[in-house]
Amino acid sequence: MSFSDLGLSEKVLAAVAATGYTNPTPIQEQAIPHVLARKDVLGIAQTGTGKTAAFVLPMLTILEKGRARARMPRTLILEPTRELAAQVKENFDRYGAGQKLNVALLIGGVSFGDQDAKLMRGVDVLIATPGRLLDHTERGGLLLTGVELLVIDEADRMLDMGFIPDIERICKLVPFTRQTLFFTATMPPEIRRITEAFLHNPQKVEVSKPATTAVTVTQAQVPAGREAHEKRELLRRLLREAKDLKNAIIFCNRKREVAIVHKSLQKHGFSVGALHGDMDQPARMAALDQFRKGELPLLVASDVAARGLDIPEVSHVFNFDVPHHADDYVHRIGRTGRAGRTGTAISIVTPLDQKSMAAIEKLIGQSIPRAEGDYEVHAEAGDATDRPREARGRERSRGGRGKPQRGRERSHEPREARGEPRHSSDARQSSEARHASETRQPSEARHRSEERHAGEPRRNARQQANNNSHVPSIGRPEPRRQREADTEPGDHSHLPAFLLRPVRSSPAGA
Repeated sequence: MSFSDLGLSEKVLAAVAATGYTNPTPIQEQAIPHVLARKDVLGIAQTGTGKTAAFVLPMLTILEKGRARARMPRTLILEPTRELAAQVKENFDRYGAGQKLNVALLIGGVSFGDQDAKLMRGVDVLIATPGRLLDHTERGGLLLTGVELLVIDEADRMLDMGFIPDIERICKLVPFTRQTLFFTATMPPEIRRITEAFLHNPQKVEVSKPATTAVTVTQAQVPAGREAHEKRELLRRLLREAKDLKNAIIFCNRKREVAIVHKSLQKHGFSVGALHGDMDQPARMAALDQFRKGELPLLVASDVAARGLDIPEVSHVFNFDVPHHADDYVHRIGRTGRAGRTGTAISIVTPLDQKSMAAIEKLIGQSIPRAEGDYEVHAEAGDATDRPREARGRERSRGGRGKPQRGRERSHEPREARGEPRHSSDARQSSEARHASETRQPSEARHRSEERHAGEPRRNARQQANNNSHVPSIGRPEPRRQREADTEPGDHSHLPAFLLRPVRSSPAGA
């Protein structure tokens, strides 16, 4: 079957032919006729199967008739991340080049003024992230009562990012008679509940089982130690020894880990970029563009880059961290092996990741083999400084060199010149003994003084107070009740010395 058999308009067919595509993918072949028939569609397909074009192409055909009104978009597309929203806009720009359609992008990192100006001119297609869309509606600058077609893309990612309450609010703001297209790669129970609430007799299009991986991707796992510096050294070795590596995405679970791995690879001479949620929008788009153009062969990223990003020629995917959610594994390795190409996905697995790997293998229905070869980690030059501070802190807690004591200065002379033993344990013991001798004298003197004044029997203390009433006691003061019980009538030894001094009286008439 060709695109001409799907009922698309001549303008859309010409745009598709200009891009070089001749035959639709299975999800496109099944979904496009239902969309053109104005039916609700529930599309379930693994990533990289052409889901975006499955709703972009029929939308372009539908939008050829009609006119946009100010602040009232005709169609609305919801995406979980800014990168996915920008990618969908690129698809409209590519396939809708021959049509005069107004396409607006509402994402964070862009001023409200520029977005308001586009909404005022009238929008045929509004592509937005849920948060920024609700910001515009609450400001009163956007009305959703004119939406004819609603697209919820990457719905399972919306669930992971906590956008489901926002999606429910938005669905209540658009007309009840709208057409809804719902696309997801997996179907957890919460997503199933949403589809039952907001889709009306949907046509279910499922071209592959939920949470399956592409057969064109070769998967492998490599065992690693618990320490982070061992994982980074192993990653560098895998990158150097990888066969046919053209470019690669390296996934980490946390944004902080993305920054550490990015800095480590740069330090060891790799050309690498970074992408995570804390970066501002211009920096995120610049890193993604450099990776797409081949200027950066490596990209260290969080799961922001795991869903839906269309980078067709990614040869390798490395899971530096095994994902906590098994579904994320499917999306990560889906960045490679796209459009019929082959790809490789390698996961670095520590002993703590065994439970997560078992969940992944259960989800995808197959075991992930171990990579062939000896990947035992050996120390490299610079590994000691490459280790994180927390690892060095653990070494200190095990008996290594800790923080210098207050008042002491470090010497940079050789140990032999300072008269210290060469062995680290002997040096540590001698250092501790020397420090103890330096600090023992003032400390012991203070304790002996306190014991002499506070630990003597009370009668000796009273006798000493009578003999030296002008000297105040420096020991720990006794309770007031006890002092009063021990003080005889006429005994003023408990009074401070300055109260016992005689008072000089001035001569009369002075």
